Amino acid sequence: MKSTLVVVFWALSLTGIAASMRLSSAQADRAAPPNAAIEIPVEYRDWRLISVAHEEGDLNDLRAVLGNDLVMQAYREDIRPFPDGAIIARLAWRHVASEENNAVFGRAQSFVAGAPTNVQFMVKDEAKFASTGGWGFAQVTDGKPVDAAGLATCYACHLPVKERDFVFTHYAP
Repeated sequence: MKSTLVVVFWALSLTGIAASMRLSSAQADRAAPPNAAIEIPVEYRDWRLISVAHEEGDLNDLRAVLGNDLVMQAYREDIRPFPDGAIIARLAWRHVASEENNAVFGRAQSFVAGAPTNVQFMVKDEAKFASTGGWGFAQVTDGKPVDAAGLATCYACHLPVKERDFVFTHYAP
């Protein structure tokens, strides 16, 4: 019974993520590139899922991490560092209780994606982004690109996972 509830939880969560992905994606698509060196690929919504995550604390969000074909091949073949041209997109939404689902379950246990918060990108180009481990960073929050000053902390945050080519996300096949 417990494993069935876990499967139902993840199925409902992924359904909520897919449904709200259009709004978050549309906001990023309308935004100008936050950094002249990084162009947000229009097709990122069609990329494959690398993994999902839930961040608690101040962020309290659900995240879907997507990758282009180069990233997916590198993950599947366990190739690090990632090749130039690899791009990772992270879409985030507020983590909210699902009153509808909880009514069915008879208790508070279901959470889904709420309002979108932001979309982040990491673009691999060893030459162009040599000073930040070969990765360029971009972010769109509330439909607006984050400026260079707002992106200044990205590399420092990723530095602790340098041995994984600065990428936090593990592949969840």
